[in-house]
Amino acid sequence: MKKILVTGALGQIGTELVMKMREIYGNDNVIATDLRKPEGNNVVESGPFELLDVTDGARMKEIAKEYEVDTLIHLAALLSATAEAKPMLAWNINMGGLVNALETAKEFNCKFFTPSSIGAFGPSTPKKNTPQDTIQRPTTMYGVNKVSGELLCDYYFHKFGVDTRGVRFPGLISYVAPPGGGTTDYAVDIFYEALKNKKYTSYIAEGTCMDMMYMSDAVQAIIDLMEADASKLKHRNAFNITAMSFEPSEIAAEIKKHIPEFEMDYDVDPMRQGIADTWPDSIDPTAAKEEWGFKAEFDLAKMTADMLQKLKEKGIDQE
Repeated sequence: MKKILVTGALGQIGTELVMKMREIYGNDNVIATDLRKPEGNNVVESGPFELLDVTDGARMKEIAKEYEVDTLIHLAALLSATAEAKPMLAWNINMGGLVNALETAKEFNCKFFTPSSIGAFGPSTPKKNTPQDTIQRPTTMYGVNKVSGELLCDYYFHKFGVDTRGVRFPGLISYVAPPGGGTTDYAVDIFYEALKNKKYTSYIAEGTCMDMMYMSDAVQAIIDLMEADASKLKHRNAFNITAMSFEPSEIAAEIKKHIPEFEMDYDVDPMRQGIADTWPDSIDPTAAKEEWGFKAEFDLAKMTADMLQKLKEKGIDQE
């Protein structure tokens, strides 16, 4: 990777990925794009930035040509809860944007990454230690988008030779960018509320386990996969990866070790709970470990301590 184009660069993943890649590959070699260009933003100010609506394929190709990119990281998408509320918009953005990105990668011979999700699984998928290769019949628009995307990336690899790569992300937890409409966002919100109000009302029901990962591990996974030897990738797209699996009461108990007065109750959101109920309790990342050396540094305890510390440094407990 020498010249890298990133779509959705101001989202939860992109915000941290762009800055990390600029550290590694040089500020001028990572071109960030998004729908908006806020002043004073680190991603906007620290290197090349272009406005881009990913449904505009011609503009995407213009940017790729102008900067002579050799790698395309396509992150722009509507997330699970937002996609379920606006299914046709989600199809147009998630699938239309992906086709444009793949066509750009094909035309300019770019190495290509886009994330899939545990949302690509469905209620008929084995829920515990979900295999890499298993039945995928999701019942949400987001899940349908993700399965379609996995298949489309495989198609572009086999049909056109595009070097497509991807992972199935679990819920991602970050202190840098706010959550963007995902079902697992409670696991981010809970830290803010613990510091500000010493209490949190979970919209996810008691006993609902979901896979999670700290954002620094997610960012490193993208970089490691993109740097991996292509000849060793048997699956190539949509590798299962995970760092931990927990239910709301377990993350609350971990927070109480640092904030003893913290309390949590429940007010379940039927839509987001309905989505969560179709996802696995835990997934098997063996293929990612064997094919490109995936590993996660943060477990629940280490992540909780770091998350609270970083948010305190941002002054969240003073708001």
